[in-house]
Amino acid sequence: MMQPISAGVVSALVAFTSTFAVVLAGLSAVGADPAQAAGGLMVVTVLMGLGSILLAVWSRQPITIAWSTPGAALLASTGAVEGGWPAAVGAFLVVGLLVVATGLIPALGDLIARIPPAVAQAMLAGVLLQLCLGPSRQRWPSPPASCP
Repeated sequence: MMQPISAGVVSALVAFTSTFAVVLAGLSAVGADPAQAAGGLMVVTVLMGLGSILLAVWSRQPITIAWSTPGAALLASTGAVEGGWPAAVGAFLVVGLLVVATGLIPALGDLIARIPPAVAQAMLAGVLLQLCLGPSRQRWPSPPASCP
């Protein structure tokens, strides 16, 4: 009986902590100071936990709500947004409502399903490439404008 429970706990911890640094970098990149980033992480973590519990009780199935690693990578590679932290929080709320609407309105889900997988994968690759190249771009200066 304990083996499935321990496997679930380990997988949840790995899933959570593996993207924790990316989410933290994303919050900092859009202008959050350390206290705001910590508060944002706390709110997201508590809401994911409550959502998982509510959905599991409602459906009587184990359901986990998790953040989007590609979304966190996009956030981390975007950088500071006009309007700072308040604008980023507003964008989070709007995107959250759009995701819920996509799940509740079948026509929106159908539109999302029409996006070719190759296009979706290319978009993800572009986001992850920016995130991966970010540190090297900071280390190496841009070539002078006169270089070919």
